[in-house]
Formats: sequence, C-alpha cells, structure tokens
Amino acid sequence: QVHLVESGGGLVQAGGSLRLSCAASGRTFTSDTVGWFRQAPGKEREFVVAIRWDGGWTSYADSVKGRVTITRDSAKNTVYLQMNSLKPGDTAIYYCAAAPYDRSRYFDMASYDYWGQGTQVTVSS
Repeated sequence: QVHLVESGGGLVQAGGSLRLSCAASGRTFTSDTVGWFRQAPGKEREFVVAIRWDGGWTSYADSVKGRVTITRDSAKNTVYLQMNSLKPGDTAIYYCAAAPYDRSRYFDMASYDYWGQGTQVTVSS
C-alpha cells in the first residue's frame, strides 16, 4: 500500500519561505509523475506543480512560477516544494499526489492514484 506523507507546513509572514516535503512509502518512485495541489477555504483544489520522477520534465502553475521550486531526492523517495516570496493568497492545504507513470494531464487531479493527507500553509499579511 502506498502512503504519501506531507510535512513542513506552518504559519509564515508574507514574503517568507517554507519547504514542504512529501515522503513516500510502499512504492519506490521511478517514472512516476508526482504533483502538488492546494486547496484554499471555499475553493476547489488546484494544480501547483508536477515533476516526472526520472527528470523528464517539471511544470508549474502560472500563479507560482518563479516563486516555487520542486525537487526530489531519490535516496529518500521524497519530493520537496520550496516556496519563496509567499503571499496571503498562497494560504491553503497543500497535497502531494503520485501516479505510477508519466501523465500528460498532470494538472488534472483525476490523473493521480495516490494522495497524502495534506499540510496547512498559512501566510499572514
């Protein structure tokens, strides 16, 4: 059974930084697509960023481009989301998701088979 566990969320002031982690167990990522989504109160869950595990590509939502970087550590089977210049509009629960192979529709929640429980990010003004 695959488990994704997010961590690293918290409260930060606008302009600050956070690094989120997504650790996977029960599956070793190889050619997976791993993505981050977020859901703000009263809004639908939205795509943030995705990465092809073997380094084929990364893709960022326009709303975070230039402020967010996704990286991976194969030895730890972990994905990281470095978020800088945070804004109050980034406040949301951030979810990690994974699919066992390349997904052309990486921005679509339905493309992912496994989800974490989420970690709260709150950015104060």
